[in-house]
Formats: sequence, structure tokens, C-alpha cells
Amino acid sequence: GRWVGRSLQHVFSTEFRSQPLSYYRAAARAGRLHLTLTTCSPQNNDFLRNTVHRHEPPVTAQPIQILVEDEEVVVVDKPSSLPVHPCGRFRHNTVIFILGKEHDLKELHTIHRLDRMTSGVLMFAKTVEVSKRIDEQARERQLEKEYVCRVVGEFPEHQVVCEEPILVVSYKVGVCRVDPKGKFCKTIFQRLSYNGRTSVVRCLPQTGRTHQIRVHLQYLGHPIVNDPIYNMDAWGPERGKGGRVEKTDEELLEALLEEHRSKQSLDILGLSEEDLDSGAGNKERGDPANESCPAGGAGCPKREAEDPQKDSEDPKSDDTAAACPLNSDTNLDTLEKSTDFVLCENRDGQTGAASAEKDPLCVECKVRRRDPSPKELVMFLHALRYKGAAFEFCSQMPEWAREDWEE
Repeated sequence: GRWVGRSLQHVFSTEFRSQPLSYYRAAARAGRLHLTLTTCSPQNNDFLRNTVHRHEPPVTAQPIQILVEDEEVVVVDKPSSLPVHPCGRFRHNTVIFILGKEHDLKELHTIHRLDRMTSGVLMFAKTVEVSKRIDEQARERQLEKEYVCRVVGEFPEHQVVCEEPILVVSYKVGVCRVDPKGKFCKTIFQRLSYNGRTSVVRCLPQTGRTHQIRVHLQYLGHPIVNDPIYNMDAWGPERGKGGRVEKTDEELLEALLEEHRSKQSLDILGLSEEDLDSGAGNKERGDPANESCPAGGAGCPKREAEDPQKDSEDPKSDDTAAACPLNSDTNLDTLEKSTDFVLCENRDGQTGAASAEKDPLCVECKVRRRDPSPKELVMFLHALRYKGAAFEFCSQMPEWAREDWEE
């Protein structure tokens, strides 16, 4: 209803900020934006549709293993790098979508979530009644979760309890840190093995904050070995141990993003340069309306927040040239209305199915990124067990958590 009386240009520049305004101007001219009027003049309940060309970040090819399926639940062993449900830049490469398409398991109800980079036991309800019953157990703290991870260094042999509060620094990038202003949380840790360089640790989270295990391990000075956020140089020489970060939140985010840029690994965060150009790195703390799918989002919050000022006045300053130009002068401001989805010729002069689909309005079409290695798509954090009042589901111990495993 708040859109009534506003121009489409204003709506898109303030509500859908993943692209510069010049993109939406060109999309309107190309016939991508459709407004279906219920009466002669725009009013509430009119239908607005925007057709876009999507590129999803790469994920592992490891299949989703179904551990249990009965009339009430579906329990799977989720691979690392795969988000639970569509969010951010992910649609097809999600657990929900793959279960529906490859196993015909549809209309599943999410009971709990795992970080995108976390693997392990993931449970879905088949009916609303089952979902409500398990939700009630969660509210009464009757659910137990057990994780296993491999961390840097020699973790203490005795049980370690961490109760440091956690604050979200950026929902978009998916970064949290220990801070007195954060929310209370508690994690119990117990070392399982040590190979002289790294330790395997059992983790028992007593609360369910975003990135709780990862942030607490970083605070304790034993971050997860290959954590793409909390074991990075951007945090300083001690990598955030004891909560010591000699940077402002903005400086930390920029340093973290720059480190991934230098490694050409922004896709590991589920981000692209275009996301960042639109203000993805900006601090969004404290505004739930600005939530979006974080890099490893345990709760996988839902919405995006970018910089609404980007390219709002000067379309000529836009660097979003056509990916496969119709001619040498083609850009976002001169595309013809007929260019809805165009298959451009590839270098061999071929078109159609033999070449990848190119969209002249899509920035991602002109960017060539290296494929991440399988190693980069795995993080050593695994949900081993999920237990309730009348059920208990376990997965096998991952290979990297075995005592005789070698890097």
C-alpha cells in the first residue's frame, strides 16, 4: 500500500536496490517491468512484475542424502555450501528446491536451519501439525543439537563453556562478533582429538544465534580451520581472539570483502561485485527489515539492504554496459524495447542451445569468474545429531573429523 501514488522509478530505487536505477530504467524500456492495473488508474492491489536474469553462486555437486523419510518428516544430510531455502542470490541451488525437483518432496515445512556452509542433519516436517509440535518442543527447550568441527590449534582437553553475547555486524554479508550489546548465547565445547596442528571439537549450542558456534570458537582463539569469515586476516593478527578487533565495524567489513576480492572468492560469501556496488557491505545492524541471507546464515534472514543513492541521478555514470552488445554503442540507456531476452553470438558465431544465454541488461553475463575448487565449498562444521522428545536423528561423522584424517 505504501507504493500507491509513487512512481515506479521511486519504488524500485527505494525498495529493490540490488541494481542501479539506470538498470530499472532500461528494464522498463525493454518491457521487463509490467504493471497490471485493476482499474483505470494505479491503486492498491495492482500487480507489479519484474523479469530478471539470474546467476546463482556455485555450490558443491555432492548429492543431498536422505537419512529418514516417513509420513511425518524428511531428514537429510545437507552438503556444505547449499542454503536451506531460496534467499539472496540462491533459488535453484537450495535444499528445498532440489528435494522438490529431484525427489518430488514438496510443500515441506522448515523446522530448523543450518548455515549455508554448515553440513549435516537437517529436518523438515511434512505437515503443519508436525511442524507446530516440534516448534513447541523448541520453545520448551526440549531439542538438543550436537555439532562437530575442526579448529585451529590445540583446543583445551577440559570442557569449555562460552557465554559471550553476539551482535550482528552485517546481515547482508553475514558477519557477527562478540559484543556486550549483543544477544545472550551459550555454547558447550569438548575436544575429541588433536593431531598436532588442529583439533576436532564437539559443540553443544544451548541457544540458536546466527553463527554462534563459529563466533564463539573465534573468540576462544580456535576458529574453524577453513571458515571463510571468522578465520581471515581481516580480523587482525589474532583473528578476533578474545573479541579484540582493532577496526570499526565498517573497516572490518571492507577488509573482509577486500580479502575475498583479492582471492577472487566473493562467491564463497554468496556475493558478487554488483551486490557490493549496491551497498551490500554497509552496516545494517539493528534493522530486521534489512535482513538478507548471510554468508552462512543459520537463521537465513530474508531481506536485502543496499545503498539507494547509487546511480540515482546520473544514468550515464553507470558502468553496466551490455554483456553481449547488440552494437558497439549499446548500453543500458539505448536498448530497444524489443530486447527482452537475447541470445547473443558467442566467439564462434553460434547461437541458441550451443551457447550460454546472454542478457544485454545483465551485469553478471559479462563477468567471467573462476570456478571454486571443491575444497573451497566445504567448511569443517557439521551438524551431527538432532534430538527431540520422541526422535533422534544422526549422520555419519564427516571424513575430516576422523582422528586419523590428514590434510
